[in-house]
Amino acid sequence: MKKFLLWFTPGLILGILIILGAGKALDATSTNEYCQSCHIHPAADMSWKNSVHYETNSGYRVACVECHLPPKGEGYLWAKGTTGLRDLWSFYTKDSASFDWDERGRLEVARGHVYNSSCLKCHENLFPPELTKDGEDAHLYYTQQEDNPDLHCINCHLNAGHYIEGYTHGSDTTFGIVSSAPKEVFNEATLVSEFSNYTEKIPRSAVSFNMVAIPGGTFKLGSPENEPFRRPDEGPVKEVEISPFFMAEVEVTWEEYLAFYAQTSAEGRSTDTEGIRSGMAGDVDAISGATPPYGQPDQGWGMGKRPAISFTYHAAETYCRWLSQITGKTYRLPTEAEWEYACRAGSDGPYFFDGDPKKFEKTGLRAKLSKNDTAVINTYVIYNENSPSKTQTPDFVKPNPFGLKNMLGNVAEFCSDWYQPDAYSQYPEGIIKDPKGPDSGEEHVVRGGTFMNSAGLLRSAARDYTRTEAWLRTDPQIPKSIWWYSDCFNVGFRVVCEFDEKTGNLTASE
Repeated sequence: MKKFLLWFTPGLILGILIILGAGKALDATSTNEYCQSCHIHPAADMSWKNSVHYETNSGYRVACVECHLPPKGEGYLWAKGTTGLRDLWSFYTKDSASFDWDERGRLEVARGHVYNSSCLKCHENLFPPELTKDGEDAHLYYTQQEDNPDLHCINCHLNAGHYIEGYTHGSDTTFGIVSSAPKEVFNEATLVSEFSNYTEKIPRSAVSFNMVAIPGGTFKLGSPENEPFRRPDEGPVKEVEISPFFMAEVEVTWEEYLAFYAQTSAEGRSTDTEGIRSGMAGDVDAISGATPPYGQPDQGWGMGKRPAISFTYHAAETYCRWLSQITGKTYRLPTEAEWEYACRAGSDGPYFFDGDPKKFEKTGLRAKLSKNDTAVINTYVIYNENSPSKTQTPDFVKPNPFGLKNMLGNVAEFCSDWYQPDAYSQYPEGIIKDPKGPDSGEEHVVRGGTFMNSAGLLRSAARDYTRTEAWLRTDPQIPKSIWWYSDCFNVGFRVVCEFDEKTGNLTASE
C-alpha cells in the first residue's frame, strides 16, 4: 500500500498541476490581447469597440473567443486547437498587410468564423418583450429551420460583433430615399426615330442611360465540344439569325433602379400615371413596385453607377414593364440568343477578345500568370482576379466591339428564356430566327460571369440559371419576398428595346 501511495500521490499531484496549468494556459491564450498578438488588424479592433458587444447595457464586454469559438463542451478545444494552428501558420508565413480584410468580413466568409451556439449561449431568450414584429418573424423562422446549414444568426446581425457603418437588418424603410438637392428632371422620354444609339431619359427623374443599336445578323449559338471548360448544356451549336434591337450599354444601375423604386414602391407609389408620357396621359395603369428590402440590398458596396443587385427575376420583369410604360417604347429582358449574339459581337471564340481560358484560369496552387496573360482579360472583365470581392462601376472596363460593357463580368444577367439543359437540342435544323427558348420551365436563364467567377465561367457561351429557392433560403420574412433575394448578390440585368414602330421601324407595323 505504501508503495502504491508513493507512486500514486506524486502522479495525482502532477495530474492536478497539469490540469490547472492547462486551464491557465487556455485562459491566457483566450484573452483579447493574446488574440490581437497574431491578428494584426486595427480596423477590426476599432469596429469591435464601436459595436453593441463592446458597450453593452449590462456593462459586460464580449471577448473575441466568445463569438469566434464555440462554448466550452461543444467542440471548444478542437476549434481552439485548429484555429490556433491555422493562425500561427498564417502569422509566421504570411504578411498581414496583404490580407483582404474586406473580403474576410463578407457574410459568406464570416459564417465560418462565428458560431450560432455561442450566440445562443448568451441570447437564450429569442423572444424578449422588446422584440419587434419583424424580429419575432425572423426568430420564429430560425427556430423552424435550425437544421438549415445556411441559416446563421449573423445573417441578420452581421454588425453585432464588429460595427459596420450604415448597416441595416430588418425591413429597410429608408431604402430608396435620395437626396432632395435640386436636379434637372426630365419631363419626357427620348424620341427615337431611327436605328442608332440613343440616350434614354427616365421621365420624372434626373436619370438617363445609353442604349446601343445592335445590328441584325447570324451567329453560332453555343460552344464546340473542344472548348475548354465547356459544359453539356452549351450545345449542340446552332446557327441563329437575330433581328436588329437596342441593348443597354451597361447593366441596370442603382440610379436607374431607384428611379423605378421611388415611383412605384409600396412606400411611394403614384395612384396613376397621368402626365407621365406626353400625349398619352391617363391610358396606362399604374404598376405596383417593390416593397422595402430586408437589410441592405447593395451589401454596403455603394449604389450610384454600380449594377443593381439582390432583386428577383420578378422585380426585373416589372422594371421592364414600368420602363416601357413611362417611355412609350418596348423594353424587356433579352432572350438568351440575343444576349450571346450581343456579347460575341462578331467573334466566335471563347471570349469576344483573344485569349485561352486555360491560361486565364488559375487552378491548383494558383500558378502565376504573366502580365501579358492577364492584361487582355483585365481590360474587359470584372472577375475574381481583379475585383475586391464586390461589384464595380462601368468605367473599370472597356466595351466589346458592339460598344457594350461588362457582358462577361461584374454581375450575371437575367434572360427571358426558361432554362432547360437540353434547350439547344430542341431547336430544329437549319438557321433559327430569333429563338425564345422553351415554352415552359421552373427557372430562367442567367448569362455572363460575375465578380466572383474565375475565367472559365466567363466565356461567351457559358450558361447558368436562377435558383429561386436557394436564393431565398435565409429570408426570414413570412411570406418570403417576391421582390428581393436574401442569398444572391451577383446577378443583375440589362434591358433591351425592340426596334419596332415605336423606335423608328416603319415596317414593324405592316
